[in-house]
Amino acid sequence: MPPAPALPTTAPKKAAAETPSAVIDRVSLVLDAFDGPGRLTLAQIVRRTGLPRSSAHRMLERLVQLRWLRRSGRDYELGMRLVELGSLAVHQDRLHRAAIPKLHELHAATGLVVHLAVLEGSDVVYMEKVGNRMAAAIPSRVGGRQSAHCTALGKAMLAFADESGRDASDTDLLPRQTKYSISTHAQLRNELLKVRSRGIAFDREESLPGFGCVAAPIGDPGEAVAAISVCGPMNRMMFDQRLVAPVRIAAMGIWQAVDCGPIRVAPTLQQRRPLRGGPALRPTVHDANLRLA
Repeated sequence: MPPAPALPTTAPKKAAAETPSAVIDRVSLVLDAFDGPGRLTLAQIVRRTGLPRSSAHRMLERLVQLRWLRRSGRDYELGMRLVELGSLAVHQDRLHRAAIPKLHELHAATGLVVHLAVLEGSDVVYMEKVGNRMAAAIPSRVGGRQSAHCTALGKAMLAFADESGRDASDTDLLPRQTKYSISTHAQLRNELLKVRSRGIAFDREESLPGFGCVAAPIGDPGEAVAAISVCGPMNRMMFDQRLVAPVRIAAMGIWQAVDCGPIRVAPTLQQRRPLRGGPALRPTVHDANLRLA
Protein backbone atom coordinates (compact mmCIF):
# COMPACT_ATOMS: atom_id res chain seq x y z
CA MET A 1 0.00 0.00 0.00
CA PRO A 2 1.55 3.31 -1.05
CA PRO A 3 2.35 5.74 1.75
CA ALA A 4 -0.10 8.53 2.38
CA PRO A 5 0.99 11.89 0.97
CA ALA A 6 2.79 14.02 3.49
CA LEU A 7 0.75 16.83 5.00
CA PRO A 8 2.07 20.35 4.47
CA THR A 9 4.15 21.50 7.40
CA THR A 10 2.97 25.10 7.16
CA ALA A 11 -0.40 26.60 6.47
CA PRO A 12 -0.81 28.45 3.20
CA LYS A 13 -0.04 32.14 3.54
CA LYS A 14 -3.00 34.46 3.63
CA ALA A 15 -3.06 37.58 1.52
CA ALA A 16 -1.21 40.38 3.21
CA ALA A 17 -3.44 42.80 5.05
CA GLU A 18 -3.92 46.14 3.40
CA THR A 19 -1.55 48.71 4.83
CA PRO A 20 -2.90 51.97 6.31
CA SER A 21 -1.27 53.96 3.52
CA ALA A 22 -2.98 51.78 0.92
CA VAL A 23 -6.35 52.31 2.61
CA ILE A 24 -5.79 56.07 2.63
CA ASP A 25 -4.84 55.97 -1.05
CA ARG A 26 -8.09 54.18 -1.88
CA VAL A 27 -10.17 56.59 0.19
CA SER A 28 -8.49 59.50 -1.59
CA LEU A 29 -9.17 57.84 -4.92
CA VAL A 30 -12.88 57.55 -4.09
CA LEU A 31 -13.20 61.13 -2.85
CA ASP A 32 -11.30 62.47 -5.86
CA ALA A 33 -13.94 60.88 -8.09
CA PHE A 34 -16.31 63.61 -6.92
CA ASP A 35 -14.47 66.29 -8.88
CA GLY A 36 -17.56 68.08 -10.15
CA PRO A 37 -21.15 68.93 -9.25
CA GLY A 38 -23.80 66.27 -9.02
CA ARG A 39 -24.08 62.77 -7.65
CA LEU A 40 -22.39 59.57 -8.74
CA THR A 41 -23.64 56.01 -8.90
CA LEU A 42 -21.63 53.02 -7.76
CA ALA A 43 -20.99 52.08 -11.40
CA GLN A 44 -19.64 55.56 -12.18
CA ILE A 45 -17.35 55.48 -9.15
CA VAL A 46 -16.04 52.02 -10.13
CA ARG A 47 -15.28 53.31 -13.66
CA ARG A 48 -13.53 56.44 -12.35
CA THR A 49 -11.45 54.70 -9.69
CA GLY A 50 -10.80 51.29 -11.21
CA LEU A 51 -11.62 49.66 -7.86
CA PRO A 52 -13.40 46.29 -7.70
CA ARG A 53 -17.15 46.81 -7.38
CA SER A 54 -17.40 45.01 -4.01
CA SER A 55 -14.47 46.96 -2.53
CA ALA A 56 -15.83 50.26 -3.79
CA HIS A 57 -19.27 49.51 -2.34
CA ARG A 58 -17.87 48.63 1.10
CA MET A 59 -15.75 51.77 1.15
CA LEU A 60 -18.64 53.99 0.01
CA GLU A 61 -20.96 52.66 2.70
CA ARG A 62 -18.32 53.19 5.39
CA LEU A 63 -17.72 56.76 4.19
CA VAL A 64 -21.47 57.35 4.40
CA GLN A 65 -21.47 56.14 8.02
CA LEU A 66 -18.62 58.57 8.78
CA ARG A 67 -20.48 61.44 7.03
CA TRP A 68 -17.70 61.91 4.48
CA LEU A 69 -20.28 60.96 1.84
CA ARG A 70 -24.05 61.08 1.68
CA ARG A 71 -26.25 58.51 -0.07
CA SER A 72 -29.57 59.28 -1.74
CA GLY A 73 -31.11 56.09 -3.08
CA ARG A 74 -28.37 54.54 -5.21
CA ASP A 75 -26.46 57.79 -5.70
CA TYR A 76 -23.61 59.22 -3.64
CA GLU A 77 -22.44 62.78 -3.06
CA LEU A 78 -19.97 64.57 -0.79
CA GLY A 79 -21.13 64.66 2.83
CA MET A 80 -21.36 67.32 5.50
CA ARG A 81 -18.21 66.21 7.28
CA LEU A 82 -16.16 67.45 4.32
CA VAL A 83 -18.11 70.71 4.32
CA GLU A 84 -17.37 71.14 8.03
CA LEU A 85 -13.67 70.43 7.67
CA GLY A 86 -13.40 72.59 4.57
CA SER A 87 -15.12 75.47 6.34
CA LEU A 88 -12.81 75.12 9.32
CA ALA A 89 -9.70 74.96 7.11
CA VAL A 90 -10.72 78.12 5.24
CA HIS A 91 -11.53 79.87 8.50
CA GLN A 92 -8.27 78.89 10.17
CA ASP A 93 -6.27 79.96 7.13
CA ARG A 94 -7.96 83.36 7.15
CA LEU A 95 -7.54 83.58 10.91
CA HIS A 96 -3.83 82.80 10.64
CA ARG A 97 -3.26 85.37 7.90
CA ALA A 98 -5.19 88.01 9.84
CA ALA A 99 -3.27 87.22 13.03
CA ILE A 100 0.32 87.35 11.77
CA PRO A 101 0.79 91.15 11.83
CA LYS A 102 -0.96 91.43 15.21
CA LEU A 103 1.24 88.71 16.70
CA HIS A 104 4.38 90.53 15.63
CA GLU A 105 3.02 93.85 16.93
CA LEU A 106 2.24 92.25 20.30
CA HIS A 107 5.70 90.68 20.49
CA ALA A 108 7.34 94.02 19.66
CA ALA A 109 5.25 95.80 22.30
CA THR A 110 5.86 93.30 25.12
CA GLY A 111 9.11 91.52 24.27
CA LEU A 112 7.39 88.25 25.20
CA VAL A 113 6.68 85.07 23.24
CA VAL A 114 3.31 85.25 21.48
CA HIS A 115 1.14 82.23 20.62
CA LEU A 116 -1.95 81.71 18.47
CA ALA A 117 -3.86 78.48 19.11
CA VAL A 118 -7.16 76.70 18.55
CA LEU A 119 -8.95 74.18 20.74
CA GLU A 120 -9.21 70.56 19.64
CA GLY A 121 -10.92 68.36 22.19
CA SER A 122 -9.07 68.71 25.47
CA ASP A 123 -5.90 70.05 23.83
CA VAL A 124 -4.74 73.34 22.42
CA VAL A 125 -3.08 73.15 19.00
CA TYR A 126 -0.55 75.88 18.26
CA MET A 127 -1.07 77.67 14.93
CA GLU A 128 1.74 80.21 15.30
CA LYS A 129 4.58 81.17 17.62
CA VAL A 130 6.45 84.48 17.52
CA GLY A 131 9.43 85.28 19.72
CA ASN A 132 13.13 85.92 20.02
CA ARG A 133 15.75 83.90 21.88
CA MET A 134 13.27 83.47 24.74
CA ALA A 135 11.12 81.29 22.46
CA ALA A 136 13.66 78.47 22.67
CA ALA A 137 13.04 78.16 26.41
CA ILE A 138 9.32 77.50 25.83
CA PRO A 139 8.84 74.00 24.34
CA SER A 140 5.84 74.86 22.19
CA ARG A 141 5.86 74.50 18.40
CA VAL A 142 3.53 75.15 15.52
CA GLY A 143 1.30 72.08 15.18
CA GLY A 144 2.16 70.93 18.70
CA ARG A 145 -0.35 70.17 21.42
CA GLN A 146 -0.71 70.93 25.10
CA SER A 147 -3.34 69.99 27.68
CA ALA A 148 -5.84 72.86 27.56
CA HIS A 149 -6.51 73.00 31.30
CA CYS A 150 -2.81 73.66 31.99
CA THR A 151 -2.52 76.66 29.67
CA ALA A 152 -3.88 80.19 29.59
CA LEU A 153 -4.73 79.67 25.91
CA GLY A 154 -6.72 76.56 26.72
CA LYS A 155 -8.61 78.12 29.61
CA ALA A 156 -9.45 81.17 27.46
CA MET A 157 -11.16 78.84 24.98
CA LEU A 158 -12.59 76.23 27.36
CA ALA A 159 -14.43 78.99 29.20
CA PHE A 160 -16.53 79.66 26.10
CA ALA A 161 -16.76 76.11 24.73
CA ASP A 162 -19.23 73.31 25.31
CA GLU A 163 -18.60 71.80 28.74
CA SER A 164 -17.35 68.42 27.66
CA GLY A 165 -16.38 67.64 31.24
CA ARG A 166 -19.65 68.71 32.86
CA ASP A 167 -20.54 65.10 33.75
CA ALA A 168 -17.17 64.46 35.38
CA SER A 169 -17.01 64.17 39.13
CA ASP A 170 -15.57 67.15 40.99
CA THR A 171 -12.93 64.84 42.44
CA ASP A 172 -11.89 63.27 39.12
CA LEU A 173 -8.22 63.99 38.56
CA LEU A 174 -6.75 65.85 35.61
CA PRO A 175 -3.17 65.28 34.43
CA ARG A 176 -0.73 67.78 35.90
CA GLN A 177 2.32 69.25 34.20
CA THR A 178 3.65 71.11 37.23
CA LYS A 179 2.79 71.29 40.92
CA TYR A 180 0.72 74.40 40.12
CA SER A 181 -1.45 72.74 37.45
CA ILE A 182 -5.20 72.47 37.95
CA SER A 183 -5.74 68.88 39.06
CA THR A 184 -9.53 68.39 39.48
CA HIS A 185 -12.64 69.22 37.48
CA ALA A 186 -13.97 71.24 40.40
CA GLN A 187 -10.90 73.49 40.27
CA LEU A 188 -11.20 73.78 36.51
CA ARG A 189 -14.88 74.76 36.64
CA ASN A 190 -14.15 77.44 39.23
CA GLU A 191 -11.29 78.78 37.14
CA LEU A 192 -13.39 78.90 33.97
CA LEU A 193 -16.09 80.88 35.78
CA LYS A 194 -13.44 83.50 36.55
CA VAL A 195 -12.24 83.50 32.96
CA ARG A 196 -15.78 84.00 31.66
CA SER A 197 -16.37 86.91 34.03
CA ARG A 198 -13.16 88.80 33.25
CA GLY A 199 -12.60 87.74 29.62
CA ILE A 200 -8.95 86.88 30.24
CA ALA A 201 -7.02 83.78 31.36
CA PHE A 202 -3.80 83.38 33.30
CA ASP A 203 -1.21 80.63 33.62
CA ARG A 204 1.11 80.98 36.60
CA GLU A 205 3.66 78.17 36.18
CA GLU A 206 0.85 75.70 35.41
CA SER A 207 2.31 74.40 32.16
CA LEU A 208 6.02 75.15 32.58
CA PRO A 209 7.94 75.85 35.81
CA GLY A 210 9.20 79.41 35.99
CA PHE A 211 7.00 80.69 33.15
CA GLY A 212 3.59 82.36 32.97
CA CYS A 213 1.09 83.41 30.30
CA VAL A 214 -1.77 85.85 29.75
CA ALA A 215 -4.35 84.86 27.11
CA ALA A 216 -7.52 86.26 25.56
CA PRO A 217 -10.17 84.55 23.40
CA ILE A 218 -10.64 85.50 19.76
CA GLY A 219 -14.22 85.61 18.48
CA ASP A 220 -17.63 87.16 18.89
CA PRO A 221 -18.93 87.74 22.44
CA GLY A 222 -19.69 84.38 24.01
CA GLU A 223 -17.47 82.31 21.73
CA ALA A 224 -13.81 81.53 21.29
CA VAL A 225 -12.73 80.21 17.91
CA ALA A 226 -9.09 80.70 18.88
CA ALA A 227 -6.94 82.44 21.48
CA ILE A 228 -3.82 84.56 21.67
CA SER A 229 -1.30 84.70 24.52
CA VAL A 230 1.94 86.25 25.69
CA CYS A 231 4.35 84.08 27.67
CA GLY A 232 7.60 84.65 29.48
CA PRO A 233 9.59 84.10 32.67
CA MET A 234 7.63 84.85 35.82
CA ASN A 235 9.93 87.75 36.70
CA ARG A 236 8.83 89.47 33.48
CA MET A 237 5.12 88.65 33.66
CA MET A 238 2.57 91.20 34.87
CA PHE A 239 -0.88 89.76 35.54
CA ASP A 240 -2.60 93.14 35.33
CA GLN A 241 -3.61 95.71 32.72
CA ARG A 242 -0.02 96.21 31.60
CA LEU A 243 -0.30 92.90 29.73
CA VAL A 244 -4.06 92.32 29.81
CA ALA A 245 -4.83 95.42 27.73
CA PRO A 246 -2.42 94.76 24.83
CA VAL A 247 -3.42 91.08 24.65
CA ARG A 248 -7.12 91.98 24.55
CA ILE A 249 -6.57 94.66 21.91
CA ALA A 250 -4.59 92.21 19.75
CA ALA A 251 -7.35 89.58 20.06
CA MET A 252 -10.00 92.11 19.04
CA GLY A 253 -7.86 93.34 16.16
CA ILE A 254 -7.43 89.82 14.81
CA TRP A 255 -11.15 89.11 14.95
CA GLN A 256 -12.03 92.42 13.31
CA ALA A 257 -9.62 91.60 10.48
CA VAL A 258 -11.26 88.18 10.02
CA ASP A 259 -14.79 89.54 10.40
CA CYS A 260 -14.29 92.31 7.84
CA GLY A 261 -13.15 89.95 5.10
CA PRO A 262 -15.23 89.51 1.94
CA ILE A 263 -16.71 86.24 3.19
CA ARG A 264 -17.38 85.27 6.79
CA VAL A 265 -16.78 81.56 7.35
CA ALA A 266 -17.65 80.36 10.85
CA PRO A 267 -15.77 77.32 12.20
CA THR A 268 -18.50 74.71 12.32
CA LEU A 269 -16.62 72.26 14.54
CA GLN A 270 -16.41 74.67 17.47
CA GLN A 271 -19.86 74.87 19.00
CA ARG A 272 -21.11 78.13 20.45
CA ARG A 273 -22.46 78.17 23.97
CA PRO A 274 -24.20 81.22 25.46
CA LEU A 275 -22.73 82.58 28.66
CA ARG A 276 -24.43 81.94 31.93
CA GLY A 277 -25.92 84.99 33.51
CA GLY A 278 -25.50 87.43 30.65
CA PRO A 279 -23.17 88.53 27.88
CA ALA A 280 -19.42 88.25 28.04
CA LEU A 281 -17.42 91.14 29.45
CA ARG A 282 -15.49 91.72 26.24
CA PRO A 283 -13.86 95.16 26.03
CA THR A 284 -13.76 97.66 23.23
CA VAL A 285 -10.54 99.34 22.24
CA HIS A 286 -11.69 102.43 24.15
CA ASP A 287 -12.26 100.70 27.46
CA ALA A 288 -9.37 98.23 27.24
CA ASN A 289 -7.43 100.31 29.74
CA LEU A 290 -10.02 99.85 32.47
CA ARG A 291 -8.84 97.68 35.32
CA LEU A 292 -10.37 94.29 35.99
CA ALA A 293 -12.75 94.11 38.89
